[in-house]
Amino acid sequence: MAEEFISHPLIKPHSMQHRLYQANILHEALHKNMLVVLPTGMGKTPIAILLAAQRLEKFPGSRALVLAPTRPLVNQHYKSFLRFMNIDPDRFCVVTGFVKPDEREQLYREKQLVFATPQTAQNDIENNRLNLADFSLLVTDEAHHSVGGYSYPFVAKFYLEHARHPRLLGLTASPGGTREKIREICANLGIEAVEIRTEHDADVAPYVQDKEVDWEYVELPESFLKIKSLIEGLLGRRVESLRKLRLVRFAKVSKKELLRVQGELMKRLRKGDRRAFMGLSSVTQAIKLDHALGLLESQGLPALESYWAKLRKAENRNDKALSGNPDIRAAMLLTNELLEQGSTHPKMAKLCSIVHQELARNKDSKIIVFASFRDTVKEVVSALSRVSGARPVMLVGQRTTSRSGCQSEGLTQKEQLQRIEEFNEGGYNIIVGTSISEEGLDIKSMDMAIFYEPVPSEIRTIQRRGRVGRHKLGRIIVLITRGTRDEAYFWAARAKEKEMHKTLHKIRGQLENEQKDLDDFGDSQ
Repeated sequence: MAEEFISHPLIKPHSMQHRLYQANILHEALHKNMLVVLPTGMGKTPIAILLAAQRLEKFPGSRALVLAPTRPLVNQHYKSFLRFMNIDPDRFCVVTGFVKPDEREQLYREKQLVFATPQTAQNDIENNRLNLADFSLLVTDEAHHSVGGYSYPFVAKFYLEHARHPRLLGLTASPGGTREKIREICANLGIEAVEIRTEHDADVAPYVQDKEVDWEYVELPESFLKIKSLIEGLLGRRVESLRKLRLVRFAKVSKKELLRVQGELMKRLRKGDRRAFMGLSSVTQAIKLDHALGLLESQGLPALESYWAKLRKAENRNDKALSGNPDIRAAMLLTNELLEQGSTHPKMAKLCSIVHQELARNKDSKIIVFASFRDTVKEVVSALSRVSGARPVMLVGQRTTSRSGCQSEGLTQKEQLQRIEEFNEGGYNIIVGTSISEEGLDIKSMDMAIFYEPVPSEIRTIQRRGRVGRHKLGRIIVLITRGTRDEAYFWAARAKEKEMHKTLHKIRGQLENEQKDLDDFGDSQ
């Protein structure tokens, strides 16, 4: 396909490729506050840049505010806009909590393109440092965060009420699978129209590379099954206690159901119902046992041992009772013995084999491995370091401290960006990351993505998938432990994604009908 470039006075010549689906979406976004749903890697940012160029040209002297949830994402947008926009770089600024309040106020007054976190923007609006009257565009990236008490709804409402020429653009790879959540996002951002594209849409297909998706199954070894049996035995007894109290109906219950029961009992307790104590202990222990079982089945021994260590250190009565239970003590002992013997989850050998084959096929291959837990990430990095040609790097979020005071190893946002830069420049050829590597960060397209485990969230699944095959054929491999929650999570995410697309198309149609009714009403007056 011959490359055609965007021609606009505020876009640098021969810098941005013209794409039909982006042009179609932009045409609609010019006239309505819009939520744009595009898979990761399909170019949401260029739509925001083009819309900014159109708005700033239409309203001379006006400005644009671009918001993103984290400082690395804010800096990334700043660099992208700077790269494509034909505007003096001195007219751009990044505003975060690290900038002094009086300096932020001055930047807001003087700069034309402002890039900030929503929390900083809300804080400065509340303290009268940020006046949005002459901003002709507000961009909210990762708009699926526009729920609950997050800052996006506050900033969006204030902007739409106070801007002289308001236009809002929300960007996301996936707003969530339920009608309620999508409706909430639209309401919170004042959305008038939804534009959704998948890789299968006619105006998108010419720009998308195929992705091969393979599922690799592994079986739990006998040694793991012994630990599994001990955990499941106690879990079954705790669930049976809940059945006797008529809090659950079946012997097999999901974590979601256990959390619902726990929430109900906590409510009853707050209202003074002391009988709730009877079930609370059982359901709390059941949740913890279910989590331990998930770590064993899906992650491996280091993640499970880390969890056992937290239980042993805990001071509360429930955790002490659990760690003192004979079956759990036996499970802890077995876990420790297997670790000392060098045993690993069968996924680890499968992962190393896949990476070895890929690098033997193409020594320049770029690979990303997704895992949900930091302990697993560390184990994967350690294992891959021994694979010929592999140069893995860990990418995780910032350090966190649990309620029990346990600290998890983390990276500052500066360290995250540094590692991504080193990867993009070829210093590393494999990124091993938690959810931090799923969302938005400017990581070059991968030849292969390996999901260490399926995740039940359709948002995270879509974001993971978007990391592969942006410019060439990409391969995705999902590791699944047979006969475990891995299989259930895999199918749950697929079902939720299908439901999300159906819901989005429905809401899009409803918004169009509502607008048509308003237009017809206006014409009749």
